[in-house]
Amino acid sequence: MRKLQLAVMALLALIVIGCTQDNPLTEETHETDLTSETSQELLTIPQINKIIDEQLRRTGDFSWDKTSDQVLWSATVHGSGILTIGYGKKGESFSAKKNARLTQSKNTIVSEIIKLENTSRNETLFEDDEILNVIDVQVKSLKTITELRKRDDIRYMEPNAYSFFYSEQYPQNRSSSGCGKDGKTLNSNDYRTIAPGSLVSWTYDEHNIEQAWAYSTGAGVTVGLIDTGVSQSQPLLGSNFNDGYSNGRSIQKYGTFIDSPWWWSNNYDGPHDKCGHGTSMGATIASPRNNNNLPVGVAYNCNLVSYRATEDVLLNDYHERKGVKNALRQLANRSDVKIISMSIGYPWSINNVKDAVRYAHSKGKLIFAAGGTSLDFTNWYPVIFPASMSETVAVTGITDDGTYQQCDTCHDGSEIEFTIIMERDSDNSRTGTVLGFYNGNTDYVGGSSVATATTAGIAALVWARYPNWSRSQVLNRMRQSSEFYPNKDSTKGYGNIDALQAVQ
Repeated sequence: MRKLQLAVMALLALIVIGCTQDNPLTEETHETDLTSETSQELLTIPQINKIIDEQLRRTGDFSWDKTSDQVLWSATVHGSGILTIGYGKKGESFSAKKNARLTQSKNTIVSEIIKLENTSRNETLFEDDEILNVIDVQVKSLKTITELRKRDDIRYMEPNAYSFFYSEQYPQNRSSSGCGKDGKTLNSNDYRTIAPGSLVSWTYDEHNIEQAWAYSTGAGVTVGLIDTGVSQSQPLLGSNFNDGYSNGRSIQKYGTFIDSPWWWSNNYDGPHDKCGHGTSMGATIASPRNNNNLPVGVAYNCNLVSYRATEDVLLNDYHERKGVKNALRQLANRSDVKIISMSIGYPWSINNVKDAVRYAHSKGKLIFAAGGTSLDFTNWYPVIFPASMSETVAVTGITDDGTYQQCDTCHDGSEIEFTIIMERDSDNSRTGTVLGFYNGNTDYVGGSSVATATTAGIAALVWARYPNWSRSQVLNRMRQSSEFYPNKDSTKGYGNIDALQAVQ
């Protein structure tokens, strides 16, 4: 199975491999560190990673709020001194309009940092979100961390340029997780040809998607895709987006990802995919139905708004996290966008992204997120962020064996709402068929990533069929059209969606 099928969490393997040996900080040392007078020693990256791993294993989650001042400061220093601060009271993720109290709070926090760090405002504050109650500041002093933690108007502080996956043991600042641009020749048993000459993935038949097209093809609905962008070498996701039975629709491409190792860079990398993952997701949702003998998308008449917000599927870079935050905020402000699909993530919450998800949710967006995909010996890991949020709809993939066996690389858990059959039980390399990165190419795509994009496409079919419905009405119809409804399985949610039933 190609790298793309490792999708959202291929690097989760790194958590398991290497985090269990020669711990330089024992559990006893860690507990003492949290309760005794703050140590002035700068922890190393391996030491910080051991503390992260221990909390993950003990609780299934990780939060910087639950670490000592020393740990937070050390991670901030190793992350170029960047500290992301969410200000305001609990639950105040964003401000729909100017709020004098919040503005005063923000300015007071910045002034305190300037005094403690002995710097200027320009040197201290370099990112001030215009909607979210979030700022990025430069911090070097342990005392600054300690003093800020005494305030009651700070919701969180995170070292957003610190990467768990960048260390002496795993020296990669940029990963290629989930990426792959090489096409694959499709097995003839993995598709059917329909008029006027399009290929229907075998996975669609498991959910009655072709039958649903008699009622809806997604026309009039706009889906926002936050991923690695879509390929400029694939005209069917470009100049030929309207082709064959697909017509009267639009595709728009934007970029919020800055391609630079330097936090201060403004070198936006444009809208075009350089990874392959986003192209596969965009094609799954919306590739046209034409006579090119290529795979068709689930909602082949929907509009698509693609954001290159990240370099790959793992949000382990400062610019990736900021890129996703900004993409969410921009899509939230578009009245035409009803659905957002996110087949990207991280092992634990990233709070500025969480704030942006909450803002998009407040605007009525139906947000689908991948439950997580990793190596078969790490898919025990819980549902990842942002699928772990109540404001998103978590999706995972299963095989076609009829027993809801999770796919070889897929995560499941209590947060999962829906499952999609996307992998042959007899051959895990045969997953969903999809349009390739280059013109004329075909490919396979698997994991919870394609399950999420497929579900977003089904949601577009439902919303196009019932254009006056609200988000909750669309989501409830999808639940009611799933196999386990009205019950919910502890790890597979409402189960497989019947797209035909959903649009009838």
